This record gives sequence, structure tokens and C-alpha cells, in this order.
Amino acid sequence: MTPDGDTAYEHEIPQFGLGVFLMSDNGECKSAVLNAFEAGYTHIDTARAYNNEHEVGEAVRESGVERESVFITTKLRRAHAVGYDETIEHCRKSLKLLDMDYIDLYLVHAPPENPEHRAPVWQAMEYCLEQGMVKSIGVSNYGPAHLEAMKGYAKYMPSVNQVEFNPWLQRPALKQATEAAGAKIMAYSPLARGHKVTDPKLEKIANELDCTPAQVAIKFCYDEGCITIPKSSRPERIIENIASLDVDISSHYEEIKALECNYVSGWDPTTEP
Repeated sequence: MTPDGDTAYEHEIPQFGLGVFLMSDNGECKSAVLNAFEAGYTHIDTARAYNNEHEVGEAVRESGVERESVFITTKLRRAHAVGYDETIEHCRKSLKLLDMDYIDLYLVHAPPENPEHRAPVWQAMEYCLEQGMVKSIGVSNYGPAHLEAMKGYAKYMPSVNQVEFNPWLQRPALKQATEAAGAKIMAYSPLARGHKVTDPKLEKIANELDCTPAQVAIKFCYDEGCITIPKSSRPERIIENIASLDVDISSHYEEIKALECNYVSGWDPTTEP
């Protein structure tokens, strides 16, 4: 979307997907992606920082699925987000590692640490979009101030802002700022990195809904309108996670909303200058 609110480069993003963060053991990521495709997933979220883009690409080829029927998200590493030429170079590197002709969604993994790099990095992302190297562009871990600043240098605003989001970290101000910029929240760590899966209140809700605590948390993110990408390399958990979509949490929605406690489980550059 342009800063004026016009839509550009439309590309549909599947709302549910598999995150492959921390899958660095040889073959782990490829196996997880193959299992995900078998379970019905169509969206895979990787990143250069995860060191497994090549295994995502291998899984797509070995699965036999049509490239056009799957959606691949990857990210420009923060350490690489230092200039216009460098951004284009690393996009090409990700394409080579994935062994693909295009990336469906390419994200800046976090606001470049040097504020002077933010405009040229984003303008290079726009170049990658216009050249067809990527089908859509977005950001990750951007806070309201970062999104507001983008309006001064962006030709196209991001389609997505990928941030930590879950029942314990609902980020109403950031969600509002993201949506006001024309972007969707993409929820990573919907289970707060596993820290909150044994939350007694969550367990009580899950027991009453006859599902798992993880399914409650995942479906909450999904029902909040977030693109939701739980991470797991275990086949049974991959199946359990996508089965979350069949869980009806509406009867306990207010109880789940009440779990909010501003709990940040990991990295959070959204409040940086």
C-alpha cells in the first residue's frame, strides 16, 4: 500500500503457517517443512538468520508441490540491513539459497540499528518488489515510531509487521499503528516461546474447550486477525497446531483476552529509537 492508501502489488498471504526458527540441525528444517506440507500447510516462514533457507527450498522441491501453491517468507538479516546495494545483494543471496525465482514475502528482520540506513534499506526492498524478485515486502519488530517514520521515505508501505504477539502480549497500540499503516500483524511466538503453555488459567480454558493449551493460544492469535506462524519440528505438534483452526474459542474469548500482562518472552526492538 502507498502512503496515500492506494493498493499496489496485491499478493494473498495465507493466514496460517509454519515458523522454522531455531531449526539448525542438519535435516531438521527440511523434515519439518515436508511434514507441514503433508498436514496441509501452505506458508513457511524462514529467515537468513535461521541458516535454513536452503532446507526450505530443498523441501519444496522434494515435496513435489507446485511452487505457486506455497508461500515462502524470509527476512533480511539485521546485520545485513546497512545500505541499498547490500539489501539487494542479500535478497539475491536468499533467492540463491532457496533456489527459487521469487520470494513471496521479504521482511526487514528489525529496524536497521543505524537510523540513517532505514530509508535506503527500505528503498532497496521496494526495488526488489518492482523487479519481481519478491511478490510483497514488509517489516519485522518495527514499533509505532518506526512505522510513522517510514511514511516520510516509503513509496510502498509494508504489507506485514511481524512481531511477538500472543494472549500475554496483545500490543493494542502496536496493532493499531500497524493496521493504520495498512499492514497486518504477523504473530511470532504465539506460545511465548513455550514459557506460558503451563499457565494454569490457559490450562483451565483448554480443559473446558477440550483442546490443548497451545491450541487455545494459537487460535486466539488467528481470531485476532493475525497471520499466525507457530514453530515446531515435531510431526505430531505440527498436526496439532494446524488443528487449532478448528477450535472454537468464542465462549472463552474474554477470559483469554484477560491473560494480557505485557509479557515479552524474547527479542523486542520495537521500542528502540
